[in-house]
This record gives sequence, C-alpha cells and structure tokens, in this order.
Amino acid sequence: MSARLSPLLAHVGDQRDRIERAMLDSVTTTDAHLTELASHLIVAGGKRLRPVLTVIAGSVDGRAVTDDVVLGGVSCELVHLGSLYHDDVMDESETRRGVETVNARWGNLQAILAGDFLLARASEIAAGLGTEVAGLLARTIGWLCEGQIEELRHTYDVARSEESYLTSIHGKTASLYGTAARVGAIVAGLDEAEIDGLTDFGNAFGMVFQIVDDLLDLTSTDERLGKRAGHDMEVGVYTLPVIHSLAAGSAELEGLLGGPLEGSDAERALEIVRSGPGIESTISRARDFVNEAVRACSVLPDGPARTALEEAPAALLASALSPTA
Repeated sequence: MSARLSPLLAHVGDQRDRIERAMLDSVTTTDAHLTELASHLIVAGGKRLRPVLTVIAGSVDGRAVTDDVVLGGVSCELVHLGSLYHDDVMDESETRRGVETVNARWGNLQAILAGDFLLARASEIAAGLGTEVAGLLARTIGWLCEGQIEELRHTYDVARSEESYLTSIHGKTASLYGTAARVGAIVAGLDEAEIDGLTDFGNAFGMVFQIVDDLLDLTSTDERLGKRAGHDMEVGVYTLPVIHSLAAGSAELEGLLGGPLEGSDAERALEIVRSGPGIESTISRARDFVNEAVRACSVLPDGPARTALEEAPAALLASALSPTA
C-alpha cells in the first residue's frame, strides 16, 4: 500500500496508541509462550484500519470513544490476525510484515493453534459486548471462510468469472471491514440508518482495499511488495486484472496460465497483464466501489469523521495508480 497517510489514520490520531495497548492486553495470558505466539504479528505492526474504522464509526457524531468501542475494534482485528496465521500455514509463507511468520519460526501446529486462540479471544471479547455483536462476529468468521473457499475452488481456473472474484473478496476481506464499522456503530448506540450506512461504507471500502491490493501485486515492484510481483498469478490465484485480460481475448495469456508459472513464462504473463486492458478496467471497477462508499456516507452527520470516511476510498485507490510512489 501507499506510504501516504490514509485520511482514516489521520483522523483518529493518538487513538491508534489506545488500540495498540488494548490489542496487546487482549492476548496477554499466564503462559508466556502463548502470549509470544499470539502477540507476534501485533508487535510486528500494522495500520489497524479495521479497528480504526470501528473507532471512527463509534464517534462519527463527535461523541467520545468508549473503551467498549475500542474493544469492538480489537475483536475485529484479532479475527484478521487469526486468519493471517492460518493463511500463512496454507501458503507456506516465511515472512509477514518484515518478520518471520509464526509457522516459519515455531511450526505449523503452533501457528494453527495460535490462530485459533486469536479467534477465540475475539469471540470472547465480542460476547462481552452483547449478543448482537457476538453473533455478527461469528457470522463474519463464516464469511471469511466462505470467501477463501471460493478462491481455492478456482485455483488455476482460466474460466474464473468476475462474479466469483467479487464474491470471494467480499467474503475474505470486505465483510470484516463492514463488520468493523457496524460493531462501532452498534456499541456506540447509533440509530439504524447510521448503522446500516456505516456497514455499507465498510463493505465498499473493503472491496476497494482488496482490489487495490490485487492491482499492486501485478503493477508494483518486487522490492516494495516484499515478494515477486505477480506472485498470485504464479500460484493460480487469478484476480480481477487477470480475469479481465483473459476476457479481452488474450490467447497467449490463456496458454500460459492454467498451472504453476515460473521463469520466463511468469515474466511474460506479467508483461501481458501489465500492458493489456485488464489493469484499467479493474481500476474502473474499483472506482464503482469508491463511489458506493461515498454514497453510503450520505446518512451520516456532517463533520470531520464523515469527511475522513468520504476521502478515504479515493485516497486508497490512488495508491494503486502510483504503485512505486
């Protein structure tokens, strides 16, 4: 992602320190080793966009951010982190956020159990915030699994549709943003229209987030990504730019795909996608979700929080338009 500061991060300011403290407290146990496992990626850092969105939603009308709102955001971020632990096992990843993954350092079994622990702590925190929040978080974990399964079902599938892609990223990414915003609004006691508007914003913002991530995987540099550009395509995850390139009738690209890519074939496939119409058409699709997110803010009260929300999706998309900035 771009180094530019998101309007969301700029708006919350020092509240991010409060989020960090609450996250570390939430995974501290009497077992020092389990605490180390569970806090490994927390200590590694991150933007914390999900709990940041919870905090903004819970104070969108200018009210003070309560401890319960912060805890609601923490529960969502712990779900995200738990899913990363499991993803790294599935992908056999060795690094994440510039540090060794838990599976690389301590093995797959401990990584899986640590991921389960994070999901359990998230559920425990949500239960303390009420049955509505607990049920919502549980359903969201289900959506994450459904989205990941949809992606796995279409590994190396050159006929994968845009519908499949959008269904997958809504489940595995956007739904948690929608839930993060909804949790903040519910815990803060906002009215139904505001709760629904913030949920719609979170879902649309999450779609932009994942599309941008997938664009950068194909258009940014190896150095900035921390992995090979085009890695998803190499391992058979065909994201929207690839799907659109194939739909445009690139017979050469179709001939290269359908199985693992390496060497000159991987380089050629990446070159075709970068120079073809798929990048621009994907950016256009992302703009649809930017506009959808901004429209969702129309039910919110005027003020700095609403302004930050309205500006954030376009700022996020801009990072894909300048991938090496």
